[in-house]
Amino acid sequence: MFAYRTMEEIWEETGGESDEPHRHNFYTIIWVKEGTGFHMIDFTSHEMKPGRLFFLSPGQVHQVVSHTEPLGLVLMFTGDFLCKYNINHDFLKALSLFEPGNTSLPLDIKDGDEMMLELAGKEIVSVFNSEINKGNANCERFKNEAVASWLKIFLIECYKHKPADKNSNTQYTQTEKSVVGSFKELLEENFSKWHLVSHYAIELSITADYLNNVLKDSTGINAKEMIQQRIVLEAKRLGVNTSFSSKEIAYTLGFKDPAHFSKFYKSVTGENFTDFRSGTDLYNK
Repeated sequence: MFAYRTMEEIWEETGGESDEPHRHNFYTIIWVKEGTGFHMIDFTSHEMKPGRLFFLSPGQVHQVVSHTEPLGLVLMFTGDFLCKYNINHDFLKALSLFEPGNTSLPLDIKDGDEMMLELAGKEIVSVFNSEINKGNANCERFKNEAVASWLKIFLIECYKHKPADKNSNTQYTQTEKSVVGSFKELLEENFSKWHLVSHYAIELSITADYLNNVLKDSTGINAKEMIQQRIVLEAKRLGVNTSFSSKEIAYTLGFKDPAHFSKFYKSVTGENFTDFRSGTDLYNK
């Protein structure tokens, strides 16, 4: 599945009212060209401003609040669409635009540097809306092929604007990236059943100390903290987007004893999970 919307269309349809916190099962890119407001992504607030792009992975909770009528482009596509049209997982991983968990940061495009992005965005919209060869059995297939090709160019152009790595030691940086990337992938797949650092270290064939040191150097926090933060993030997502009871959420996250989950959540966040859920406006605390 691939689709696009303009931010102005969404504004008109909603009458300028912000949507409720929600999540999707597909990837989303939001490119703000004009407008003010904020974008909440996994309970973190980011300013909306011209030239800023947001990259959302499936499952992330978000809410867009526009203070003025915005102008921009919203691209939406599934993992199946990427796979079917030869945009593979390794390519997406190498770009590091869609980070696991809630670590994706907005990307700012300087004024005057958006020419290729504008071209790719316009071609995506033009090809997607094309009626050429309507009725041809192959038309839809080749249209999607073209959309995927321009989407790939769009993603590459975004990557060009990413800030450079702070570590100047290329060999170490590549080793570090490999360990961090592999750990994050494992964490996304297993956080609800693997709560100990040793589980991940064994799977990666490295020591827990080495894993902690690499993560601490690269991200500022160690493996245990990253595991805890990922579990808490999912608890918040489930707390906002489902009607699950606290007990059901605890079991979903791999806690055999709901009381253990409650203690864990408070020790990590400093608040009770029930207090978090009872907040009248979680995204404006």
